[in-house]
Amino acid sequence: MNWLEDFCALAETGSFSRAAEARAIAQPAFSRHIRALEEWVGADLFDRSTHPTELTAAGQKFLPLLKQVMADLEAARIKAMAAHAQHGASLRFAATHLLALSFFPKWLTRLEADMEVGAIQMMSDSFQACEDLMAQRRVQFLLCHRHPRVASRLDEFAYPKVCLGTDVLVPVSAPAKGGAPDQPAHTLDGDGAVPFLAYGTTSGLGRIVASQLRHQPVAAERIQPTFVGPHATLLRSMAVQGRGVAWLPDMLARDDLQQGMLVRAGGPQWDIPLEICLFRQPTDMAPVAEKLWALVHG
Repeated sequence: MNWLEDFCALAETGSFSRAAEARAIAQPAFSRHIRALEEWVGADLFDRSTHPTELTAAGQKFLPLLKQVMADLEAARIKAMAAHAQHGASLRFAATHLLALSFFPKWLTRLEADMEVGAIQMMSDSFQACEDLMAQRRVQFLLCHRHPRVASRLDEFAYPKVCLGTDVLVPVSAPAKGGAPDQPAHTLDGDGAVPFLAYGTTSGLGRIVASQLRHQPVAAERIQPTFVGPHATLLRSMAVQGRGVAWLPDMLARDDLQQGMLVRAGGPQWDIPLEICLFRQPTDMAPVAEKLWALVHG
């Protein structure tokens, strides 16, 4: 860019000394810039035998195209700066599917009562994908379910976090056909095999359920995965159809349990307590993001 601006200054003044003075650099350095540009172009751009210095035919062809390029570059720089400013002022969240749909909108409404939030970008995906977004610094915050004894990459690398609420994974089944209203079609408290509707390997809830079942070896022998799905809403649909037992967050299963579409598949000993956590980037963030963190962190 310096070479190009030097070229324009010389084309305008016709004098190496005056152009160098206008560009606030020493004349020898200015002359080297012009020569380097000419070597890059592959042709002399100025006729140095004339006074004042004049453009050669190559220089005359080069000048209007160069001015257009410089105008386009400046416009691109301005747009990039504006995008950077907008990006820095916005809030960028990653959230697991269920929390993005059920928890985040109400939490955001409460948050807006205490601060001006501004533009928000939400990325909803599996927990593993959300972890990747945090590691790549593509988002400032991650909203997810968490169990204190099941560490994630964010825990291992000590990302700051705050607990926003609690939830519980409840084992549920469709009600037994022809039985009592609260009798499950599949029960964890019996002796037979139990068809298990499991989460996929990228699911944070799946990691938590698998970790808890490993501490119950007898249950692990009876609980047989018959379906694997990526998120809780799909497992809920499969459970309602009577296809097996699923551990669903209470926030998702509560209405179905009240309406009798689902019933508990086991006693309270099968429940898995959860935290609803907000993780943040460990480095400095945009002012609006830091303000949000200070507000929720108390």
